[in-house]
Amino acid sequence: MAWIGRILVILLVVLFAIPTLGIILFFVPVGLWISAIFAGVPVSLQSLVGMKLRKVRPHNIVEPLISATKAGLDLDINQMEAHYLAGGNVGRVVSAMISADKAAIDLTWQRSTAIDLAGRDVLQAVQTSVNPRVINTPRVSAVAKDGIQLIAVARVTIRANLDRLVGGAGEETILARVGEGTVSAIGSADAHKSVLENPDQISKRVLGGGLDAGTAFEILSIDIADVDVGRNIGAQLQIDQAEADKQIAQARAEQRRAMAVAQEQEMVARTQEMRARVVEAEAEVPRAMAEAFRAGHMGIMDYYRMRNVQADTSMRESLGNEPDAGTTPAT
Repeated sequence: MAWIGRILVILLVVLFAIPTLGIILFFVPVGLWISAIFAGVPVSLQSLVGMKLRKVRPHNIVEPLISATKAGLDLDINQMEAHYLAGGNVGRVVSAMISADKAAIDLTWQRSTAIDLAGRDVLQAVQTSVNPRVINTPRVSAVAKDGIQLIAVARVTIRANLDRLVGGAGEETILARVGEGTVSAIGSADAHKSVLENPDQISKRVLGGGLDAGTAFEILSIDIADVDVGRNIGAQLQIDQAEADKQIAQARAEQRRAMAVAQEQEMVARTQEMRARVVEAEAEVPRAMAEAFRAGHMGIMDYYRMRNVQADTSMRESLGNEPDAGTTPAT
């Protein structure tokens, strides 16, 4: 029976040891610690356990530290962990420092972490500083003094300036300034042919404007890749102006015609008014004659003489309105 008791004890020890070993392996990355020891990086188990408790992945700290040590860089594990807790990318910062050290670029830990926390890719910045990059501007449209539209595309060679990466403007500012300079250079040209013959005058004028001031890059060169001839904007503007003048003249003529029609209608209305007054006056004549008869101011012979005068006047008017004997009346 004694051997049965020993077996039960062994089983209990094993059942208790397996979970305990799992908990230890969870909090203590023994494999990573062994890798660091063989790489010559002095990392204690207490530091690894502390990282676990602070919710820091030890692989994100120890593996970049191993790479930095192999590259000959002396980094502090506490500073690396602090940068990780601040939201930085420790692996990218260490890779950037290794690349800068190989290229003989003075890049300290404080500057690289500041660049990384500023939201810029510090590794790409170091690579751009070592190997300048070429960016293409969008198609820029401008009009020369002779009214011809030119469409230009420029290639800008830039190199990262590590001293101005924190707080410096980005590539969008470079492209905007180059586009503005291109428009100014083409617009100041007397003729579009001069720009087509010497496109380098655009790049020289743009490059001399200090476009990289306040940016995180240094402009090495500006090359005009393509210049296309667009529309004749000057002629189109003249056509549009002529069309506008035509419409204005038509509007003024229509206004004058409307005013003439209104005046004609006003004269017709005045004529009708005068005719109404004449009819009203003629209607007063018999009344006045009757009043004259009653008052004794006019006799019957006076009335007949007036009628004879009226008849004579009517006959004269009819004779004056008759056509001449040698002419044919109009039908």
